[in-house]
Amino acid sequence: MLLPLLAVVLGLMALVFGARRFVEGAALTARYAGVSPLLIGLVIVGFGTSAPELLVSGFSAAQGNPGIALGNAYGSNIANIALILGVTALISPIPFQRSVLGRELPALTVVTALAALQLLDLRLSRADAAVLLAVFSLWLAGSVLVAVRKRIDPSAVSAERIVAAHPMSRARAVLWLVVGFVVLMVGSRVLVWGVVEVARAIGVSDLAIGLTVVAVGTSLPELASSVIAARRNEHDIALGNVLGSNLFNTLAVVGLAGAIEPMAVERISLLREFPVMSALTLSLFAFGWASGRHGVITRAEGALLLLVYVGYIASLVATVIAAS
Repeated sequence: MLLPLLAVVLGLMALVFGARRFVEGAALTARYAGVSPLLIGLVIVGFGTSAPELLVSGFSAAQGNPGIALGNAYGSNIANIALILGVTALISPIPFQRSVLGRELPALTVVTALAALQLLDLRLSRADAAVLLAVFSLWLAGSVLVAVRKRIDPSAVSAERIVAAHPMSRARAVLWLVVGFVVLMVGSRVLVWGVVEVARAIGVSDLAIGLTVVAVGTSLPELASSVIAARRNEHDIALGNVLGSNLFNTLAVVGLAGAIEPMAVERISLLREFPVMSALTLSLFAFGWASGRHGVITRAEGALLLLVYVGYIASLVATVIAAS
């Protein structure tokens, strides 16, 4: 039992370290190659911060652990809104941009509904995965086109700050890119092994572990970047990180896992995780369109989001205890 627990801790630490180094190395390498800050922000930084979810769910699916694969993706979505935005809003209230209410939030709502419809038969097939990956490709292409027309985007600003904050030579940038990716790969495999062994030892489902320990662990890069953005008053980046990550998780992470290995879905996920994800997403509409003020997630609403997350985790623990 001690070795699997150590593997979980070391795996999570490796994911945080690897994601940070991978993003820094990739951003600097792309800049040296002449890639625009816009593409660096949208593609490289976006993929890099969500690389832990992508790799963990991919390895889990390949090893026949669908609970971890899906729990990681959907649990991260819940943690992103309830935990990360809750903590961020407590640090500094988060104002909404018009584009968030007009584009990102409606898109996330539609994508969440699509994912729920696909899983009504309690199975994620390769055809379902292909649809998710196709929608993700269209979303990414559309985001690039919109940003190019606007000639400015928060993701480009974020990429510029990463490049400015971590000056290094081309060779060192490539080195950190490779080291970060290798650490991510190794950390993901170690984490998945440790989580599976811990779940077996304590007699809980891999879904429960995936929704809690793995989901929070793989969301740590988003938590760190959102907190830093909030402290710098870069609220558009903080909110954009969360919404972009949720879209990425629902489409790309679940899509890749299903493409690697079709999987059965536990009914409890439809009855618990999807209503919670949907309610949290819709709550952002309420915060954004609240009357009497320009849309903002206040500190009180941040505290409410955190209470919801605590209640959600408590319900998971109660379910595990009842089943044991």
